[in-house]
Amino acid sequence: MSALRAFCLSLCFLTAPAARACDVALLLAIDVSGSIDAGEYRIQMEGTADALSEPAVAEALVQARARIALVQWSAGGMQALSVGWQPIETTDDAHALAARVRALPRAFVGADTAVGEAIGFAADQFTPVADCRRRVIDISGDGAQNAGAPLAPLRSRALAAGIEINAIAIESIGLSITVYYRSFVISRGGFVMTARGHTEYPQAIRMKLLREIGQPLG
Repeated sequence: MSALRAFCLSLCFLTAPAARACDVALLLAIDVSGSIDAGEYRIQMEGTADALSEPAVAEALVQARARIALVQWSAGGMQALSVGWQPIETTDDAHALAARVRALPRAFVGADTAVGEAIGFAADQFTPVADCRRRVIDISGDGAQNAGAPLAPLRSRALAAGIEINAIAIESIGLSITVYYRSFVISRGGFVMTARGHTEYPQAIRMKLLREIGQPLG
């Protein structure tokens, strides 16, 4: 290689724009315990898919170079990584992920609610995306913990690892689940989005995704 060519190549490397780093790794942890019937499961998956493919959300994910994964969870020992980490670098990536979520089979049926183990399992999935600036568990559910390992130590372990926790509380009567998630589940500085029934879940997940990525809600 001539000295001139070597100089030109080195100049190209020096002037090439740096690749944008991943801003957020977002793990969607979706409740499929016994309190979620078949229709409500479909509302959650369809709503999540619709939100991921909605133009404002898809573009925000692209701008953040987001990585998205999805966990289904229920009772103790019942957690499944249904979608591994997917890089969202184009809107086509967001649409492909949405199609995959829309077609997901249900992982568990008719079991209890182990919120702590859902958080612990979710926290263990972040090793492949350690380069992302933020790591976030986005947990949704319609009930308080009634099974599994204690919540507090597993939540503390996730927070000690620098993981943020936000939530969607799906309410049937009152705001008891919202209060529960706010008091015992989310991280300091985190937030709870309330869906008054499963029919409000699609709008709640859309607004939640935009908020987590730091976009204006609208």
